[in-house]
Amino acid sequence: MQNKGLFSSGYISPGKISAKSLTPGIYIIVNDNNILMERGKNGPALPFFSTPPAFLGAPKSLHYLGEDEGRPCWAVELAYDVPAPEGYYYSELRPLVNLLDEESFSLLGRGFQIVDWERTHNFCGRCGAALDQIDHERSKKCPACGLLAFPKISPAVITAVVRDGKLLLAHNKNFKAGMYSLIAGYVEPGESLEHAVAREIKEEVSIDVKNIRYFGSQPWPFPHSIMLGFTAEYAGGEIREDGVEIEDAGFYTAGDFPMVPSKGSISRKLIDWFTEAFPAGNSRKV
Repeated sequence: MQNKGLFSSGYISPGKISAKSLTPGIYIIVNDNNILMERGKNGPALPFFSTPPAFLGAPKSLHYLGEDEGRPCWAVELAYDVPAPEGYYYSELRPLVNLLDEESFSLLGRGFQIVDWERTHNFCGRCGAALDQIDHERSKKCPACGLLAFPKISPAVITAVVRDGKLLLAHNKNFKAGMYSLIAGYVEPGESLEHAVAREIKEEVSIDVKNIRYFGSQPWPFPHSIMLGFTAEYAGGEIREDGVEIEDAGFYTAGDFPMVPSKGSISRKLIDWFTEAFPAGNSRKV
């Protein structure tokens, strides 16, 4: 899959899709919390079916995602457990982040999140009435009180903080032993992304930062985040780990890193950016 992204050729309401609507294309097939993958020659691949697979039966939900290089993309939740066909297997979502290219994983995460939203958002959070599907967009509306519901997306910030040619790395208590990464956290209601960056770093390691700059973003379906990457410069203070999330933190040169995340995540992209920009502790400005 080339790095061209997913392009929609028009929204189709799930309420207007049936098994008869399906076409040849890429299929994100969800069975409980597992996803059907093809056993490709070079590792797992998103399944492409030249004819809609008969084993889908009467799916619990169907969703049109758009097109990739002219190929329709569908997300399907199976109504009952179906064994994987020969040449395919079921996988949880997280292990696939390091096995697929970025565009394939993005499409996979999109399909999985939409299926999960469909099965977890059927009733109004205000009055409890059953929600109706909106025909012209991916949303639902309460017929009783008018509340609109959209797929949940939780923005989170992650930041590469540089001090004199060294990068701030921290061990979160939820990481495996010896793993270090960048400071990250969710954006609070009513705050800017830049404020979230400064707040998270202050809360978790007690230091101040300046010259906060946007780096890039990555969909992160664990369970429904969008990761927003930033770079920043150290501005003052001494590291004091909060002891709640962060157990250890420090500044490291590129040649002295502890274990860091593998490729496939925006945290690793930021770390790789640092190693290229500061290969020998160069203290130039970020």
